[in-house]
Amino acid sequence: MARLVVKRSISNYSDTTRSLLAAIERWGLTVFARIDHAAAAREAGLELAEEEVVLFGSPRAGTPLMLSDRRIGIELPLRVLVWRDGAEVLMAYSDPRDLSDEYDVAEHRSTLEQMAKLLEELVGEAAG
Repeated sequence: MARLVVKRSISNYSDTTRSLLAAIERWGLTVFARIDHAAAAREAGLELAEEEVVLFGSPRAGTPLMLSDRRIGIELPLRVLVWRDGAEVLMAYSDPRDLSDEYDVAEHRSTLEQMAKLLEELVGEAAG
């Protein structure tokens, strides 16, 4: 199972999310989806502090992994969870290097390393 990396942001929720999306765009990546858990909770008549998952990536990086082991598609695209916990804003992602433990993608270790570095950079930039 992939390790979860958590980082605190120095900014508020809106600024952190905006910074994350801007960083993803600067890196030339595609945002495939944004899942707003808090909005879904409100629609169901429930209350949840801000929480969103941003799914993003590059088919050029992910497709070779899926060609090696189609099951890894459940893990892709990359994703970052952003949430507010009281006054704190946090971001989390699963370390992609750990995917080689679960899937037959050992020959793509350098891609997984690059993905891990990318996530670290993006989250670090958004956290401030």
